[in-house]
Amino acid sequence: MTDNWNESPDTWWICATCAVEHADRVEVCRICADERQWVPPAGQRWTTRQELAESGQRVQIAELEPALFAITGVPGVGIGQHSKLVCTPAGNLLWDPIGYLDNDAVEQVRQLGDVVAIAASHPHMFGAQVQWSRALGGPPVLVSEADLTWVARPDPVIRPWSGEVQVVPDLALNQIGGHFPGSSLAHWSGGADGRGVLLSSDTIYANPDRQSVSFMRSFPNHIPLSGAVVERIVARVERLRFDRLYGNFGFVIDANAATVIRRSADRHIGWARGDFDHLT
Repeated sequence: MTDNWNESPDTWWICATCAVEHADRVEVCRICADERQWVPPAGQRWTTRQELAESGQRVQIAELEPALFAITGVPGVGIGQHSKLVCTPAGNLLWDPIGYLDNDAVEQVRQLGDVVAIAASHPHMFGAQVQWSRALGGPPVLVSEADLTWVARPDPVIRPWSGEVQVVPDLALNQIGGHFPGSSLAHWSGGADGRGVLLSSDTIYANPDRQSVSFMRSFPNHIPLSGAVVERIVARVERLRFDRLYGNFGFVIDANAATVIRRSADRHIGWARGDFDHLT
């Protein structure tokens, strides 16, 4: 496959810290300058797809369960999220696209079926969403309307949405807020052998213990969400049917994820309220 989907290696810029694509090389990445992210001590640094390719960057695609694949940069690009590709008979969803792509990755994704939509849970996960769309034939890039102002590379493929949108019959996006106003998750009712899967990114963060989740405004800067916001998030999730949860950094709640979310929320709210001060 020829590299005919990339107009020029320098038509778009990649923030080296978050790996979100930018149309212009601005003084500082606005996403990283926000209190939820960070700019390196040495200051803003930009890179390009060509520079990453020359450094040996590549993409790895691995099956997580039938019809669900993880797409990762090797080594990790920017924040280092694990993108997900959900494959359904009605078309595929590319979720939380990473900030790097090459011919091999595009070809592998194409072989798994037509991508009918690309979406990110929140601005930290925008990655190279427009470039992935161009490489995959122009599927719409669905961006929560509440987070549209964070798009650093505007393009006609971007389509705003809010509340809930059905991507294909058994796969929907749900806006639940919290981390960002537009923070969302993908609900795949056909996943986990029909028990349902939640792709929660870090809207609801799967913890390394695989038995709990977290709710934060900022993960790197350790800013928690209030108990009231956590309760609102969980109330919106509890109307969905699912058993398994995948985060965006490789951690999985393999079963009983709905119970885990409620238990974790109650713990978070209790600590925020002072219920457990006697333990400190």
